[in-house]
Amino acid sequence: MGPEALAQVLRPLQKIFPTDRYPQVTVGLEDGDDAAVYQINAHTAVIHTLDFFTPIVDDPYDFGAIAAANAMSDVYAMGGEVVMALNICGFPADFPAEIVSEILRGGAEKVMESGGILAGGHTVQDSEPKYGLSVMGIAHPSCLLTKAGARPGDLLFLTKPLGSGMTTTAFKADAADPSDLAVAVQSMTRLNRKAAQIIRDVSAQACTDISGFALLGHAYDMASQSSICFRIHGENLPFLPGAVQYAEDWLFPASSCRNQKYYGPHIRFDSNMTEEMQLLLFTPETSGGLLVAVSPEKSDRLQHQFDENKEFCRLIGVAIQSKGGERLIIE
Repeated sequence: MGPEALAQVLRPLQKIFPTDRYPQVTVGLEDGDDAAVYQINAHTAVIHTLDFFTPIVDDPYDFGAIAAANAMSDVYAMGGEVVMALNICGFPADFPAEIVSEILRGGAEKVMESGGILAGGHTVQDSEPKYGLSVMGIAHPSCLLTKAGARPGDLLFLTKPLGSGMTTTAFKADAADPSDLAVAVQSMTRLNRKAAQIIRDVSAQACTDISGFALLGHAYDMASQSSICFRIHGENLPFLPGAVQYAEDWLFPASSCRNQKYYGPHIRFDSNMTEEMQLLLFTPETSGGLLVAVSPEKSDRLQHQFDENKEFCRLIGVAIQSKGGERLIIE
């Protein structure tokens, strides 16, 4: 479901659950953040999210691992740690049991890597395979991160290269180089856990993960909720091998155009940026990295810790005062 349709169907639910009646829900329907947050006491907040989708790669183990990493990413974007997960499964009646087993094994081993436990789940019969997780995480209320905390002057960092959705779409069209797909799978199965720990350690201002609404959609939401503008430097954006070429070959998924239709009118591009590069930035990511806003005095420490832990991190822009409601400038 595209961003416009999603906003429309969620709007009536906000009236059913007004925020003033549920003070323990510190992040909910009206916030439009990466996960819901329920504060239990002064020391513990529960982070809850879920995600599932159809296969994007052929290998069942990789599919399970990617889906699990993607689902857990919302907890990391909110500054939490994964505690428990439940499987969400939909498989055809005649789907081979050994393939189901490998999908579940891929997901289970990612949950184990996160430090959490896989405690059960639910399966339904479906004409097309689907897999994902319902995930519970925890965080200290003072350590929670949302999209709404960025301030003018903050520097913007991205913790994974872009292009996973572009590469997997090319793969579905039998146009992806196997080596490009292998690098994309490696990126998609890498947890955002260590990146989130570093971001928490330096006390970042705001954070989100890059997924279905692409870099520009999630950056726009973060800037909008922070009531500022993001200036993103196009030449600094990192891409997975092959992603730019697949964009130049116009192998885009339909969701790229849906994201562009919804977010495009609010974004100002440099006149020299080609149409295909613009559309690439509207292309969904699967298990993408974290976009984080950090105050300038903490940026060197952040970069040092990422380098020390051999984790990817790239400075891609800066937060500035918004003029006339402008939210996103791509230079």
